[in-house]
Amino acid sequence: MRVDVLTLFPEAFSAPLGVSIVGRAQKNDIVEIKIHDIRRFSHDKHGKVDDRPYGGGPGMVIKPEPIFEAVEFIKKEVPRSHRRVILMTPQGETFSQKKAIELSGSAHLTIICGRYEGVDERVREVLVTEEISIGDYVISGGELAAMVVIEAVVRLLPGALGDENSVRSDSFSEDFLEYPQYTRPPEYRGMKVPDVLQSGDHEEIHKWRRREALKRTFQRRPDMLGRIKLTEEDKMFLREIKEQGV
Repeated sequence: MRVDVLTLFPEAFSAPLGVSIVGRAQKNDIVEIKIHDIRRFSHDKHGKVDDRPYGGGPGMVIKPEPIFEAVEFIKKEVPRSHRRVILMTPQGETFSQKKAIELSGSAHLTIICGRYEGVDERVREVLVTEEISIGDYVISGGELAAMVVIEAVVRLLPGALGDENSVRSDSFSEDFLEYPQYTRPPEYRGMKVPDVLQSGDHEEIHKWRRREALKRTFQRRPDMLGRIKLTEEDKMFLREIKEQGV
């Protein structure tokens, strides 16, 4: 996969994308991430890329010319795989694990990081194929949001994780929140690891983990249960939880 990011603050990406899973994925040629300074495509001698909004109002708007020319530059480098252009904006579709999985199947992504009052509407109308938000709140720009999307997508690429089973057990991967995790020591300050996890009985461990994931989802995100295909055993366990008030 190749990911191109258009931003006014390219220096913001070097540390977060250079470490851990995303950093290793780049070193192993699983993903190529290129950060483009929008100012490089400005025709203003001072690199100015924004202007006051027509009709008045507060703030500044990023002009269309530098973004159009940046996307066209990228398109020349990857003409056949240039398909998806994402605008990070509070007005976009709320990002989810399902969306991350969908995006991970793409050969190429271009991500535009908004700033100030946003980008000229013509960018949205002509260039952008989809708009993404990471939540119902406002931050200063799309850079942090773009990093969230990149991290979530890259870790799903084949070879990015040392253990591919880690992806399948993540929260939201199967519409459940993840079950509790434990490691050594088996007892710490009087708190013991559940016996079943030390039993070696993989069938019982699997059953325990599913029930715990279901219980945690019911307790913390009951809104998710409507999307989950529950077995008869799941339904019975849920009834027990509700009756016990757990």
